[in-house]
Amino acid sequence: MELKIRVNKKDYMLIVDPSDSLLDILRENLALTGTKNGCKQGHCGACTVVVNGKAVKSCITKARKLENVEVITIEGISDNFQLHSIQKAFVEASGIQCGFCTPGYVMELYALFTSNSNANKDQIFEALEPHLCRCTGYQPIVDAALLAQEKIKLNRD
Repeated sequence: MELKIRVNKKDYMLIVDPSDSLLDILRENLALTGTKNGCKQGHCGACTVVVNGKAVKSCITKARKLENVEVITIEGISDNFQLHSIQKAFVEASGIQCGFCTPGYVMELYALFTSNSNANKDQIFEALEPHLCRCTGYQPIVDAALLAQEKIKLNRD
């Protein structure tokens, strides 16, 4: 099938199989490898990207549902090689261990804070809950999320 899709503010026309996952399209067709392949079943969150403003698991999102959507990946949130406030917060709060799960967490928070920069702690915890990290005790990730929210309110990212 022909797929017209906008990724990180660029328009693409791709030939893909309708059953291809967004994860595979990003990594294989567009060479955007920041989105990670964790479980391929939508359970771990490592593949999270933002589609039309909402966080989605790209490994279970099929091409047939992507016509004319706008996708933002981890590569698309920095500005002229300057890290986004969420990325800076993960560095500062030591929310990154091996880094494999980090893009998924960052994109989940990007979707949340773009739609609601005043999200309360329960909403932040709810957004982070479906993500798995095998390296931390999760507290540094929570600390990074809360710091990111402060930074966004100050910087208006």
